[in-house]
Amino acid sequence: MLVLDTDHLSQFDEATAAGGRLRERLLFSDEEPVATIISAEEQLRGWLAQIHKTHADPIAAISLYARLQRRLEFYARWTVLSWDSASADLFLKLHAEGVRIGSMDLKIACITLANGGRLLTRNSKDFAKVPGLQFENWLD
Repeated sequence: MLVLDTDHLSQFDEATAAGGRLRERLLFSDEEPVATIISAEEQLRGWLAQIHKTHADPIAAISLYARLQRRLEFYARWTVLSWDSASADLFLKLHAEGVRIGSMDLKIACITLANGGRLLTRNSKDFAKVPGLQFENWLD
């Protein structure tokens, strides 16, 4: 199972060279690509914040709502791994052991570990601090 970090999910839909390479590699991979509910939260918070800034300009919000809708449709088609008790217990354990990375990154790492996945991320600096986490960068 390939768990896409938020940075990989963002590129997946982009018409960039990196996004194209990622889609091609995923297409030919034997492993299922999945997302986490944490990445969904991060992306949705970003879109909602942008939409909120356009409250006085409903015309400006049209394209933002369209992008938000595409993102919701994307998540409806994908497997989204949950934040569950196994992930939360692992989060508390790693935090107590002194693993110090951002809370959202640590949550993504814990979901990945709890589900036996391999994380696709550009953030090797932080994720290297998580014992036992397998990760790769498929964008660069």
